[in-house]
Amino acid sequence: MSAALPEVSGSFGEKPTLAFPDTTPSAELEVLVLSRGAGELVEAGDDIEVNYLGQSWQGGVFDNSYDRGSSITFPIGVGAVIAGWDEGLVGQQVGSRVLLSIPSHLGYGDRGVPQAGIKGGDTLVFVVDIVGTSR
Repeated sequence: MSAALPEVSGSFGEKPTLAFPDTTPSAELEVLVLSRGAGELVEAGDDIEVNYLGQSWQGGVFDNSYDRGSSITFPIGVGAVIAGWDEGLVGQQVGSRVLLSIPSHLGYGDRGVPQAGIKGGDTLVFVVDIVGTSR
């Protein structure tokens, strides 16, 4: 049985909003495909293009690409991003919207990212729209 996860409103390509349950987040990575795309599978070593919104569990939004109006592209599955992204996005299909609940040991650990408002030990929640992939 997976832990209770935030409810997400909005559809692929739209800035999502999150409603958090009054529960403690899971200590494990939780991955929920909110809508499955029909594109290629994302493989480790691919460059993945995404839009995303990141929010601390029961906290504020610390980053999102929707307000900037541009997606980001980065290598996936090779340690270029936090482990929760590497583990949660490899194997997903392009065109999917994925909810990731990432415990701190797969995120920013005990250090956090204070300048982004991420405290040490924070569970991070991301809604990620997978726009494309290239090898």
